[in-house]
Amino acid sequence: MKTILVTGGCGFIGSHTSLSLLEEDYKLIILDSNVNSSINALKRIDLISKNQNLNTEIIFEKGDLRDINFLESVFKKSKERNSPIEAVIHFAGLKAVSESLVKPISYWDNNVSGSINLLKIMDKFGCKTLVFSSSASIYGNSEENPIKETAKIAPTNPYAFTKAIVEQIMEDKFSSSKMSWRIANLRYFNPIGAHVSGLLGEDPLSKPNNLFPIICGVANGKFRKLDIFGNDWPTKDGTGIRDYIHVMDVAEAHVLALNHLIANKPMKLDLNIGRGIGMSVLEVIKIFSKVNKLNVPYQFCRRRDGDVASLVADNKKAIKIL
Repeated sequence: MKTILVTGGCGFIGSHTSLSLLEEDYKLIILDSNVNSSINALKRIDLISKNQNLNTEIIFEKGDLRDINFLESVFKKSKERNSPIEAVIHFAGLKAVSESLVKPISYWDNNVSGSINLLKIMDKFGCKTLVFSSSASIYGNSEENPIKETAKIAPTNPYAFTKAIVEQIMEDKFSSSKMSWRIANLRYFNPIGAHVSGLLGEDPLSKPNNLFPIICGVANGKFRKLDIFGNDWPTKDGTGIRDYIHVMDVAEAHVLALNHLIANKPMKLDLNIGRGIGMSVLEVIKIFSKVNKLNVPYQFCRRRDGDVASLVADNKKAIKIL
């Protein structure tokens, strides 16, 4: 069994991907600072795994990628256990567009500095297979619809800039040693949903920024109303259009990307992970209300800085390769 390091493995996408990796019989080391996530995710992964009779070999390392000595110790201990880390799936980082506008330095520090440390330590220990959690936000206000991987990289907020910069750093690393590195940048659009068991889902420690946990919070009375940021976008109903993809599909994409990298010669891949179907915020609210037979109160607010009108994936490349 190969040992895989999952950074940010207690988070929304990281936890679901970790479960999918266990289903593929990988051994896992999950590294997380738990700044925006909870160790309870590991308990839920363990419970689901036992219900499915899976091997649940997980080692948890609590810490921050910006602490390079801690990071080196994680790789060193794994090697001493005769189970060296052979690949990394890198989720760790801050991820709220609106927060990045208020705390840009925190985003540059966490997302970029942490990733540089990770590449340094991977290089030191001869681990050269990496799947990176990137974002469709790097395309900014793209005129393409749907958006191909070849679209212009034009971020509009600090969060998106950090993702674009990390991709560029990885491009430079790959170009400097083409005979050794295997890298996949997965640019996902809007992951939603939960594991079919209902035991694992999106459960942020702070106030949620993504649409679905807010809708659920309004539906169960935790929040009074849903704020819709703008009703004057150049879209069919004036609200923003996004490509919503189920989190288990995103998790599967990470496993398939990892398997593809391991099975093939060194390469660098940029892949859009989305459904290829755009839905407006109002459409999502109407469908949620209809399916759950309830009313979701909402109000229109001014546009958020850094937002874009529409983000829909051209996913043909990912479907073909993965």
